[in-house]
Amino acid sequence: MTAILKHANEIVSRCRILASYSEEPEFLTRTFLSSPMRAVHADVGNWMKQAGMSVRIDNAGNIRGCYAGTSCSAAPLIIGSHLDTVPHAGAFDGPLGVLLGIGLVEMLGGRRLKFPMHVIGFSEEEGVRFGVPFIGSRALTGDVDNDLLARMDSKGVSVEQAIREFGLDPARIGEDSVAAGRYLELHIEQGPVLESLDLPLGVVETIVGQSRLGVRFCGQANHAGTTPMNLRRDALAGAAEWMQAVEHKARATADLVATVGQIEAKPGAGNVIPGEVSLTLDVRHGSDATRRENVVAFLDCARQIATRRGLNVSFEKRLDQPSVSMDGALTDGLARAVEDCDHPVHRMNSGAGHDAMIMARRMPAAMLFLRSPGGISHYPDEAVFVEDVAAALAVGAKFVNFLEAGGE
Repeated sequence: MTAILKHANEIVSRCRILASYSEEPEFLTRTFLSSPMRAVHADVGNWMKQAGMSVRIDNAGNIRGCYAGTSCSAAPLIIGSHLDTVPHAGAFDGPLGVLLGIGLVEMLGGRRLKFPMHVIGFSEEEGVRFGVPFIGSRALTGDVDNDLLARMDSKGVSVEQAIREFGLDPARIGEDSVAAGRYLELHIEQGPVLESLDLPLGVVETIVGQSRLGVRFCGQANHAGTTPMNLRRDALAGAAEWMQAVEHKARATADLVATVGQIEAKPGAGNVIPGEVSLTLDVRHGSDATRRENVVAFLDCARQIATRRGLNVSFEKRLDQPSVSMDGALTDGLARAVEDCDHPVHRMNSGAGHDAMIMARRMPAAMLFLRSPGGISHYPDEAVFVEDVAAALAVGAKFVNFLEAGGE
């Protein structure tokens, strides 16, 4: 086994170790600053220290390793990804990118570059606990405000309170932002494109924009046996009709994806007509104009269905994230590194949101995808090929050397 393949196997093993730290005994679920994140920080921090980095936890709960460079004026290379998960997640979405970053520092073998290398494990990207994603990277770019800190989770705990309970100081988050640098994120594709092309890696050019909304249909709860069908104000039936309409329109619009991923009906009894239904809507497209036009159409459709059925409907905008292009020069350098490692260069868009889209507001950013076997992600069957991890390490090392030689 070659040294780089052995290194890749170690990274996969470390991902499996982190996957054992969960809020649920049978599944991997790890949300923003939940108790299992302490164990994650302990292991990731130890691996960072073994690689020669200094380590700290900032006030947004991001773990940050720094490998010093020889020039105090050189802008750092920041390699990052997230350590939180969706419910019932796989082992690689997020943590693989952090551990690949540590692996790239380890591969230096103590050699110092002109610029420092920072590896960051973001505390939150998925938006599960508080309904808003990217808390970790937003903290680094100075985009955490009082509205975000006041947002509550399902147990009535605010973001600010969660930070304090983790032993951190939300009032000092602004001190942890970064002023300059270059950002690289290595991440599984979370889709089937690379596998369909039989390619290990892809170079990301654009991260598509996305809208996230909360939708609530309100009718009248009533007895399921005594209320005739024509006299019902069934919130769930209205929501179901709307869900079908969303799917139909999304299928008819090229490259548009729209998902109702969460639904809750109240009062939730088998013999009671649902009087209130809350749903989530996630809409994504590479064109911000197309995405927003369709969001308007989806909401107009919900209003029409509600009026016809005698329901009320309301909306809560949770995210309106524009599409983000990766930096051209860094992306070209990453593509050159892929080519130098004898892999075909495939440039592609990302249908998923990533911390890179937040970091790109502050600094040039680039992103490398690894093939997802079966195209599966956000599910326990999520996997990687160790050979692809080795390929990403080799490309990452070439990219670091490209920057050291003066590439922009």
